[in-house]
Amino acid sequence: MEITSINQEKTQSNFLKTMFENLKVKFKDTKKIGEDDPRRILHSIKVGFALTLVSLFYYFRPLYDGFGQAGMWAILTVVVVFEFSVGGTISKSLNRGGATLLAGALGVGAEYLANLCGERGEPIVLGIFVFILAAVSTYTRFIPKVKRRYDYGVLIFILTFSLVAVSGARISEIMELAHQRLSTILIGGATCVLVSLCIYPVWAGLDLHDLIASNILQLSASLQGKYMDKPYLQIHKSVLNSKATEESLANFAWWEPSHGRFKLNHPWKLYLNVGGIVRQCACHIEILSGCITNSKIQVVSEFEQKIQPSCVKMSMECGKALKEVSTAMKNMSIPSSSVALHLINSKAAADELKNIMEKFSSSPNEADLQQIMPTLVVASILIDIIEFVEKIVVSVNELAEKAGFKQTQLLHRGIVKPVNNDDDDQLVIEIVEMKKPIGVRT
Repeated sequence: MEITSINQEKTQSNFLKTMFENLKVKFKDTKKIGEDDPRRILHSIKVGFALTLVSLFYYFRPLYDGFGQAGMWAILTVVVVFEFSVGGTISKSLNRGGATLLAGALGVGAEYLANLCGERGEPIVLGIFVFILAAVSTYTRFIPKVKRRYDYGVLIFILTFSLVAVSGARISEIMELAHQRLSTILIGGATCVLVSLCIYPVWAGLDLHDLIASNILQLSASLQGKYMDKPYLQIHKSVLNSKATEESLANFAWWEPSHGRFKLNHPWKLYLNVGGIVRQCACHIEILSGCITNSKIQVVSEFEQKIQPSCVKMSMECGKALKEVSTAMKNMSIPSSSVALHLINSKAAADELKNIMEKFSSSPNEADLQQIMPTLVVASILIDIIEFVEKIVVSVNELAEKAGFKQTQLLHRGIVKPVNNDDDDQLVIEIVEMKKPIGVRT
């Protein structure tokens, strides 16, 4: 008996210890979520505040007498509509309010026409209306633009119209019910928008802008890391999975009012163009990382010794160009002309690399070709990366022009240094810049 009691106590002690450790881990994870982005804590507080405001429909008798049980729709609207960003909140609020208004009006009209057809014809007419509008509305959800911006509104439209059409209530009752529900939904949506705008607003447009600039900087870090150093080549991983986030932020940013330097009709689509090219470049860096990781070459051949300086130069110059582009974009200024000079240096290194490869390919033997094949693949990928970096620079310049980024005055001092090697000279240009804002382009 004593042994059994001792075992039970140990089991209970182990269980409590395990439960405590699990709770401790969950608490740390929960705390880390708030530390990673403190705006999440503020968002939670804002949602609670908005719900408290609309709950006044039940707490104060005059408001309750005016709206009755329909006040519940204001609470449901806050729960469903309040999003993390201002754009997301405005998008859902307008979709819900507009869809409710349109569906309610059509539902009343359909009910009126059905009543004209008599008691027997009424269910047939209503069934036809419900079928046509539900089918057409559902089909429109497959249209990309509707899916992207109005999908939630279409869902609310189908739901509201169906409820009104099949309610079987008299027109007068439907009108009164529609008025109460629409009013409370508009009040709930307006409360969400005001709270989201006035209390530490979170702008989806600013998040999108910072995300694209950060992704470009991550590519720069990958390319400027130590050549063939595996940890540096893993920095770009998060860029590959950013498409859904970018599209969502661009959609919400489209709904946002003018704020800061982001005016109405800001070219949000161009951010998606830049993001797409950045991901393509990240895919090539991923392939480059795989080639370097899987390389089993232990002895560096003479060919590798010849091309390695050019490969390093290409990678470093591309990384420097992307870093300057990222910095300029973060500051909402037009990239400086030194970006073009970094591209010139990288292309010069690429031309030198091509010359070395052509000389070697003129008289190779099969054994040497098999040995250097992985190195040739790496060199080829680096040449492709230069093209994508150039595309990124062009797309960011286009975005800067359309968005009215700041123009900077640059004073350059160029120093030409020939770097000698066994075969050819490589032109390297070092630049010292003095940047001075000279105004904002409009």
